[in-house]
Amino acid sequence: MSDRTSILERNTAETKIRLELNLDGTGTYDVDTGCGFLNHMLELFARHARFDLTLRCEGDTHVDYHHTTEDVGIALGQALSDALGEKRGIRRYGSFLLPMDETLMLVALDLSGRSFLVMDAPIPAQKVGDFDTELVREFMTAFAHNSRMTLHFKEIHGDNSHHIIEAMFKGMGRALKEAVSIDEKYRDEIPSTKGLL
Repeated sequence: MSDRTSILERNTAETKIRLELNLDGTGTYDVDTGCGFLNHMLELFARHARFDLTLRCEGDTHVDYHHTTEDVGIALGQALSDALGEKRGIRRYGSFLLPMDETLMLVALDLSGRSFLVMDAPIPAQKVGDFDTELVREFMTAFAHNSRMTLHFKEIHGDNSHHIIEAMFKGMGRALKEAVSIDEKYRDEIPSTKGLL
């Protein structure tokens, strides 16, 4: 199996991002986006996916966290797509039902090469700390689009906004861990009748 890693730099007038991703890591992370809550979510994601993630973002956080959150989603999605290559041998699909106190979140995804997001996950509060919760959708949209992934969230129950968002990131990590894993029996095959993903 080839080295499933990606090193990416993305610089715009709004953000400067450098990212290293290893899909076959141990869940180690070193993340600094300039937004504490986003850092926390990405650290949880990396840990539960067992991806090694190093990420630095310098963004216009004096305005708000919008550009930082969206651009980190773009960069992470591009890095995931790059690290997967032609996706030979992967299981492709992943899902996880994650409980977190009163919250129960279902995450299901397909590394299909077709981007789509369904986010049936109401977040009651407008802010968690100084983070605008509407930015969760911005991140997930950017991540799904740039990784070319079909991504579904279904909130079965939830009251606490922090728990809901945390369950989304943890569940997504767990589902991706499954989807990117190599099926040893079919490690030389691309898991699609089309012959590519």
